[in-house]
Amino acid sequence: MSEPLSEAKSLFKSIRVALAVSGVIALIAGLVLLIWPVKSAVIVTAIFATYLIIAGLVYIGLGIFSGAKGGWSRVGHIVLGLVYIVAGVIAYANLGAAAATLAFVVVIFIGISWIVDGVVSLSLLGRDGSRVWTLLYALLSIIAGVVVLFSPIIAGLAFWLLLGISLVALGIVQIVRAITLGKDAKTITAAEGATA
Repeated sequence: MSEPLSEAKSLFKSIRVALAVSGVIALIAGLVLLIWPVKSAVIVTAIFATYLIIAGLVYIGLGIFSGAKGGWSRVGHIVLGLVYIVAGVIAYANLGAAAATLAFVVVIFIGISWIVDGVVSLSLLGRDGSRVWTLLYALLSIIAGVVVLFSPIIAGLAFWLLLGISLVALGIVQIVRAITLGKDAKTITAAEGATA
């Protein structure tokens, strides 16, 4: 067996394993989101709260141990670190309420960003070659943003459900790709071996 052929097989095997692992992880994550939506939201919030506490400790460390920074910069880092830690601790104190608040803030942010995106698209209408499509996109974006702002709970549930379904579908597709890539690699290897 030639060296390039062996390397190609190894590469295909590595890609196949990576696809299979990422597919299984996506599938499991999607199923968890669909089966236990509240628990998974709480877990995401706990991860975010942990991040806040760790980031707070880092900022406090930067403020205390950084000799290169001026006095106000050091104080600012310490205060920011304390704010992060307090936010993380408050989130841990009631993960359910923190998860709901986090979801609400994210959905509101998405709604506002869609409205802004629609307005920006309308402002580019005169300079765009496809005016009809730009106008359609802008109107849909603004309408979707307004709908999300007026019904954030329903929009949040829909986003969570869509995320879960998407992860399940993507996981299955990745697993199938991993299986088929292995068959494709055997076909390519056999074809290269026949021509050699």
